[in-house]
This record gives sequence, C-alpha cells and structure tokens, in this order.
Amino acid sequence: MRIIVTTAVVLINFILQTTLFQYLAIQGIFPNTALIIVVSYALLRGSKEGCIAAVCSGLLFDIFFGTAVGFYALLFLGISYFTGKSQKNFYRENYLLPILFCTVAAGIYESIHFITELLLRKDGDILFFFVKILLPTIVYTAVVTVPIYRILFGLNEWLELKEKYKYRLF
Repeated sequence: MRIIVTTAVVLINFILQTTLFQYLAIQGIFPNTALIIVVSYALLRGSKEGCIAAVCSGLLFDIFFGTAVGFYALLFLGISYFTGKSQKNFYRENYLLPILFCTVAAGIYESIHFITELLLRKDGDILFFFVKILLPTIVYTAVVTVPIYRILFGLNEWLELKEKYKYRLF
C-alpha cells in the first residue's frame, strides 16, 4: 500500500509541478515541490524510502527535462540520503525542522544547478544568482513547505495506522 501511495504522490506532484504550478510563479521563480516531497519523505520515513522517492522524482525530471539521464536523480538522491540520516533525532510533529531542511536543500539544489550551468556555459553572474534566483527560491520553498509537509504528515500517519491495525481482528 505504501508503494502505491508513494508512486501516486510522486506522479501527481510531477504533473502538478510541470503544469499548474508554473502559473504560481512569482517573477519566474516557483517552488520545487519535488524537492519538498523528497525531503519530507526522508524526514518522515528515513533515508531508504526518501531515496526511493528521490530516484523516482529525479528520473522523471531527467527523462522529461534533463540533458543527461541521472543528474536530477543523483542530486535528489544525495539530498534525500543526508536528510534521512537525521530522521531518528527529530519529532515529526515539529514543523521547524522540515522548513529548515527544505530551505537548505533548495539552496544546495540551486547552487549545484548554478555551478553546473557555469561550468557548461561559462556564463554566470553570482550577484544576479543570489539576489534574483537563490534568495527568492529559498523563501518561496520555505513558505510552500508547510502545507505540503502537513499533507504528507497526515498521509504518513494514516498509512502507519493502517499498517499497525492490519492484522487486528477486532
């Protein structure tokens, strides 16, 4: 059941992020909801399930938008792995840590994206990147993290209750 729900969440997110969320852009910046879902899964379920969600989301982005297969999958995988390692020392009901991890992950994601673009195109203005891309993306991702994490937290609680009482007779 968990595999079906995770697959549905990743696919629905991919469809919404590539179609509907493009209209929610503020000055060309929109939140990376796939990154939020990957970080949330890593925090809620650990690095193993977070990495599975990361590879699935990353491969979808690689297939449809990437120039090389594996770049986004590897990027999401690394972020999910290191985020999931801190899963044991954190209370899932606390919203501050997911916001913190998602903002750091968004900063790392955009910085790596900028560095690879700088290396490939040799065109990059660091001040423009910080002011117009990195800071708005981090703020927008932090704001959008709260409702998405709340939805995933409720879904995770429902699945854990369903798994807990699966073999109960009464």
